[in-house]
Parts: sequence; C-alpha cells; structure tokens
Amino acid sequence: MQEITIVGGGTAGWMAAAILSRYLAKHWRITLVESEEIGTVGVGEATIPQLQILHRALGIDEAEFLSFCNGTYKLGIDFVGWGDEGSRYIHAFGEIGRPLGLVPFHHYWLRGNRLGMAKPLTAYSLNASAAYAGKFQHGAPSGSVLGGLGHAFHFDAGLYGQFLRAYAEKRGVRRVEGRILSVARDGESGDVTHVTLASGEEVGGHLFLDCSGFVGLLIEGALGTGYEDWRHWLPCDRAMAVPCANAPDLTPYTRSTAREAGWQWRIPLQSRIGNGHVYCSDFTSDDAARQVLLDNLDGAPLAEPRALRFTTGRRRKMWNHNVVALGLASGFMEPLESTSIHLVQSGVERLLKFLPQGPAMAADVDAFNAQAAFEYEAIRDFLILHYKVNRRPEPFWQACAAMDIPDSLAAKLALFEANGRIMRQSEELFAEVGWLQVMVGQGLVPHGYHPLADQPADGELREFLQLLETAVARQVAGMGSHADVIACQRAPAASRSAAF
Repeated sequence: MQEITIVGGGTAGWMAAAILSRYLAKHWRITLVESEEIGTVGVGEATIPQLQILHRALGIDEAEFLSFCNGTYKLGIDFVGWGDEGSRYIHAFGEIGRPLGLVPFHHYWLRGNRLGMAKPLTAYSLNASAAYAGKFQHGAPSGSVLGGLGHAFHFDAGLYGQFLRAYAEKRGVRRVEGRILSVARDGESGDVTHVTLASGEEVGGHLFLDCSGFVGLLIEGALGTGYEDWRHWLPCDRAMAVPCANAPDLTPYTRSTAREAGWQWRIPLQSRIGNGHVYCSDFTSDDAARQVLLDNLDGAPLAEPRALRFTTGRRRKMWNHNVVALGLASGFMEPLESTSIHLVQSGVERLLKFLPQGPAMAADVDAFNAQAAFEYEAIRDFLILHYKVNRRPEPFWQACAAMDIPDSLAAKLALFEANGRIMRQSEELFAEVGWLQVMVGQGLVPHGYHPLADQPADGELREFLQLLETAVARQVAGMGSHADVIACQRAPAASRSAAF
C-alpha cells in the first residue's frame, strides 16, 4: 500500500481527498491532517463549468449538492464599468452564434457591426440572454438549433468542504485532527518523511499534498521552493469579504464591478449574497476599501468584513521532491474569473496522470510542473487582459493601461486588433469565445475581419443574424425563472445531515 498524506482541509484538501478516494481506494491509503484551530479563506464561491465534469465523475447528484451548499446556477460573469465607467458586458459560458463554413461567427458579427445591422453579442448568446433575463433550464428543447445552457455554480465554500469531506470519509479517507508543529525530511533524498503534530503524533506518507493555504507549510516552509511574484501585472494585493442579506432577484450570474482602485464581486446564494472588494493597497487604504464595500451591498451585512492579503503569482514548482502543492499553497489568482476551485480540480487530475509507482521519476515531475506552469500563465494572461484594456480615468486604472504586459498576451491582442483572429494555445483554459467577449466588451475593436465573411450578400447576412437573434429570444422566452428552478430543487434542511 502506498500512502498519500494531505496537509490541510478546506475546499482544496477535501476536493483532493474526494477525487483520490474515488480512484485510488484499492492500493493507496489516504490521510488528511487538519486543525479546527486554523480557519480557511473560504471566499471561492463561484466556479466555471468544468466542475460539472468532476461531479459526474464522482457520481454527485446536482440537486443534492446545491441543496446542501446553498447553491445557485451561474451562466457567466457580468462586468460593470471595466471598459469605462458606463460600460457593461457579460462573459457568458457556452457558444455565441453559429459559424458559417470555416469562419467563426464573430467575423460575420464584426462585418454586420460595421454595416449597422448587428446587435450586441448578448443577442446571439443563449447564456447571456438567459442570464440577464433571470432564466434557467437543463438541457435544450427538442428541435433547438442552439443546444442548451452551459452552467457552473455559486455555493458556500465552507459547506462544499463539508460535502466533500462526507464523500471522502465514506470512501475510506482517514482524517487526523491536529496542528502541525514540524516537518521531517530524509537526510539523503530531501523528501518529506512525516509531520509531527502538537499532540506528538507523527503522520508519515510516501506522497504529500500541501493544501495548507497561503503559508505553504510543506512546499515553501519545509522545501523553500520559491515563488514567482506577478504583482507588476496583477497589482491588487488585498481584499475585504462580507456576506449580506439576499436581494429579491436570484440572479444566475456573478457580478464584477470596477471600483476606483480595484473591483467588487457579488455572488448570489440561496440564503445570502457573497461580496468582496479586491483592491491595490498602493492606491487606496484598507479603511476606504472597507467603506466602498459596505456602501455597495444589496442588503444588510451579516458579519464584519474580513481582510485578506495576498500576492498574485505561483510557486516555481508545484511538485517538489515528494510534495505536490494545491490550492492557495500552489499560488494565487485573484477570483476575477472564478478559477481558484478549478485549479485545485485540474491539479489533482494532473497528479493522477503522473501518479508515481514508487519514488517519483524526474521526467514525470518535470512534465507535471511544465503543464501546471502553462495553465497558470495562460490564466494570468487572461486576467491581465481585463486590467490592460480599460479606459477608466482613475490613477490605478491608468497605471494598469500603461503597464508592460507578457509577450504572450501582447501577441494575442495584436492578432485580434489586426483582423479579429483569436488563437487558442494548446490546452489553455479559456476558449476563443471567452477572449472575444472580454476584448469586445472592454472596447477593443479589430481593424478588419476574415475576408470570407464578405461572401454572403448584405441581405443574406442580415437574415442570418436575425434568425440567430430570434432563435435565442424564443428559446429564452420558453425557460423557467432561475429562482423557480432553485425552489423546485431545494430540499428540506433536515436532509442535509443525512447526505451520503
């Protein structure tokens, strides 16, 4: 039997435990060490559609999960004021329009826009139109040419950790309570051999997963792996988070509103709204940021704002010796595009690909680290895009617009500005349609478009755009309200204790 020891609980630790317990039950013993004395950050309450893949693989019932975690559906992210103070757009999941031949839809849309016959992109997006209408449905109606909605979730991260803990413990994961006082390493290999708890108990393992949060107890504290600081590209370094009373409308999307020195998130749950203000301490004070947050809530605050400090970036190695870092121990991406929980999911999935048979081989570790670095850097570029392409007047935003950017992002922007082309590199997380919505939404207009988009006559192009717009509007009109769908799935509170 091989032994995997997970250091730290929360969403990262228990997600790792749940996944590993599903696939490694026969030949691996899985232990999770956590201390109730140590809290978790727990602000990652919004996700992206890839979480559905994980839930299906684990056999998790969606209605049961949503009921337990006070969850709602998410169709995209609404960005308010990011281009300039009066702008608004949505980065919606799912497709936009339909391609004609070899040419993506947005080239025909760009041509139609020049001719004055195209509506905003939202008119051709099922997800965007349903989100703004407060609608939701599972699947697509028969005969639909548009398919169904792509969706993710909003949920209480603390409850989600409990949900995954129940799943993992039922499948044999052993939980050890205790604060870790020291980490022991092998004198020859440098691998971690065991951790010692305040009680004196020693917990060993062949492979350790560091889910200890920002502190990186193993990956940094014991191994000194190093950290790449990305604050020169993503300068926000602090956040205030607070829940508030629910609003009357249960909106099926996350909202991100630009503020003077950062931005504010709004995440609607069944029982409350999660709010937070991400900001740069070089351009505003903690007290001012706190007041901005409290002045822009939908309802009464349900707690005192919680302060967080962070450095955007990543570990130089996610896998070092026999330690694999996950979650905040591996790096931090501000929650602008809801990638935090996904990075835990993808990290564990990557570990399963490179799972060692005995001691880890250098080639496997190097390949793991290269893939992890690529994923983080591709997401980093997508986040930088939001800051770089803005027309706001405040000093913070002007500094963001003037900053140098990675060559990889500069190449993407130049390609789009030339003729509207968007190229997805390898297995980067965000697809072409995501880049399109952010670049167009923040006012980036290409000089041209694909020449094949000129083939339809003007009348044919107008008819094509109108047919798509009508199909979207008709399908959205036939959906039920998001609030009604959630109400139908809501289980009695007593059933939560009986989960699993």
